Amino acid sequence: MLSSPCNPEARRRMPLDPQVRQVLDWVRQAGNPEYWQMTPEEARDWHNRKAGLLDIKPETVFSSDDREIPGPGGAIPLRIYTPRMTGESLPILVWLHGGGHVVGCLDSYDALSRQLALQADCIVVSVAYRLAPEHKFPAGVEDSLVALRWVGHHADSLGGDPGRIAIGGDSSGGNLAAVCAILARDAAFPRLRFQLLVYPRTAAWEDSASHREFAEGHLLTRRTILWFHNHYLRSDEDRQDWRWAPLIAPDLRGLPPALVIVAECDPLRDDGIAYAERLRREGNAVELMSYAGMVHPFFSMGGVVDAGRKAIEQSAVALARAFSGR
Repeated sequence: MLSSPCNPEARRRMPLDPQVRQVLDWVRQAGNPEYWQMTPEEARDWHNRKAGLLDIKPETVFSSDDREIPGPGGAIPLRIYTPRMTGESLPILVWLHGGGHVVGCLDSYDALSRQLALQADCIVVSVAYRLAPEHKFPAGVEDSLVALRWVGHHADSLGGDPGRIAIGGDSSGGNLAAVCAILARDAAFPRLRFQLLVYPRTAAWEDSASHREFAEGHLLTRRTILWFHNHYLRSDEDRQDWRWAPLIAPDLRGLPPALVIVAECDPLRDDGIAYAERLRREGNAVELMSYAGMVHPFFSMGGVVDAGRKAIEQSAVALARAFSGR
């Protein structure tokens, strides 16, 4: 199920996982358009309608509460998951969803948020940051940081422990989580225990070997990636801003421990590997795990792909370990 990401020859020889191949067959047979063939509104509607088809089924948590907090562009919706009734303060994970900064919502990540809350035994605060093209870069960064700081200031009222806060996200959410971890370090608030980065987008340009190798035929295509980025960025000048590309941040020292998960057959694979390697070089504790034969977004395919469930389990174990101080 898992393989080292360090051997390029092994990567090229690695076949798609049979369960993933079945998913790709279903997608081809359905003949659905790709996101780049839709308007953003159509893409969001399609994403929200299909989000639960391959995902794990939602499980019951003690409470799931929707609320809004003030943000720089208006109210920021949050959904707060508490796994169990307890008199003790629980750790908190701030979760930032994927979707290329264009699609994704609280509902489409509901089942995953519940799983992380239950398995890691933590409160999960899922954030609905502003989306492009209506709200371009750096709107997503601004909302995500405001939400993280709000959690830091209000952890006690949520039943949480302000000394045990982590941040995480997948894909574009992994990008935002990595950026917010740097910004939180720079502000010394909140002091994060951990960062969970699932196939994060980190590089300034789409020019890695994995972007070329998996440009077509593996669910997330190059044309869709470029469509996402063209909607989010104001101009190519934004690519020089490390808040777009944390891989080019001037200083990655002193960041919280990280688990970086990548999919072996994903255009974003090399983004995650390069970021994990740079984190290590600058003295941070990093666990890098490459899931063999997997595609983007297998983390949200746990209903039909065993590796999706295993990746959630691995994430929960890593979070629980970080929260306990081990």
